[in-house]
Amino acid sequence: MNQAQTSCQRWRWCEFSATSTLALQPLLELLLEPVPEADKDLIQLGLQEALVNAVRHGNGGDPLKILRVRRIMMPNWFVWQVQDQGCGLPQQLRCAHLPHCLDALSGRGLYLMHQCFDDVRWSPRGNRVQMAKRR
Repeated sequence: MNQAQTSCQRWRWCEFSATSTLALQPLLELLLEPVPEADKDLIQLGLQEALVNAVRHGNGGDPLKILRVRRIMMPNWFVWQVQDQGCGLPQQLRCAHLPHCLDALSGRGLYLMHQCFDDVRWSPRGNRVQMAKRR
């Protein structure tokens, strides 16, 4: 695995950074550590889609670029932020629906993220997505 670096304190944002690669399972396991088993599968699917999008589209598959992830567990919410070093996703492409052409090569990831989380928000630049799930 690419080495994921982390810093974390209780009730504060935990910071993770990793090289931009599709070998995401070890990072996903770190991100999901505090999540109860009953919620893990759905959250893992949404997080994986966000991370894959950040690697492929945001960082263009460049292993020299970095992924930054923040996580906070609040009494009523689980929240993650995934940030890449790319130019950002334009506002008009941040939609939560399936592509019109069902056999399209891409376009399902954003839809899945919106299905897995209760709230999905983008930074103004579009290179950071925040996803939250009610506890």
